[in-house]
Amino acid sequence: MSVVALVAAGCATIRVTDSAQTADQQFLLTEAATRAVSQLSMDPLRGRSVWVVSDYAFSTTQPYDQSFFTTEVRSPSFESAFLIGELRARLLQSGARLAPEREEAEVVLEVRTGALAINRIDFLLGINALSIPGINGSNGSTAVPALSTSSSLALYQNIKQDGFASVSLVAYWRKTGDLLNISGPFIGHTHRYDYLVLGYALPPNGNIPPTQVGAK
Repeated sequence: MSVVALVAAGCATIRVTDSAQTADQQFLLTEAATRAVSQLSMDPLRGRSVWVVSDYAFSTTQPYDQSFFTTEVRSPSFESAFLIGELRARLLQSGARLAPEREEAEVVLEVRTGALAINRIDFLLGINALSIPGINGSNGSTAVPALSTSSSLALYQNIKQDGFASVSLVAYWRKTGDLLNISGPFIGHTHRYDYLVLGYALPPNGNIPPTQVGAK
């Protein structure tokens, strides 16, 4: 009996944490970056030693900072850093070499982004949350109490999220500054669409990993 009482008294605690960004948000941006970078032409760089300049590949969602064009070290956003990593990997796959120092490179490559962000559109067919003030009687007492509903009644609802990445590059000879290659801009597009009917969530439609879990 004492063993049973000990087991019954046991408990477990699961710690749940939320990251600053959801997996959906990160995949919408990083997968779009991968799709955009994959379209860049790297053929003229094959066999060349390349120095990558990433100062212009910062997300347009970041506020403008006067230090942008200074030599101050800045930390890129997660999605911007991922885009640069994808570019460097594609350079290597294309047969280029990454120079350890700018002075040792034959070619300087500058990469820039025109967009790296998410568009979201919500549609609701139903009744929105209501808030109706109360009505006071002639003697100051409340004749009709206030009515408030904290949730909406959705007959049909969809949430559409589209991720976009735009990337371009220009490559020039380090010693002369003459143009060697220019490519882009190319657009990478990802999406996740969610649909709810009478409060029931249908399987999401999308081309990012969270929408493909369990897919065959």
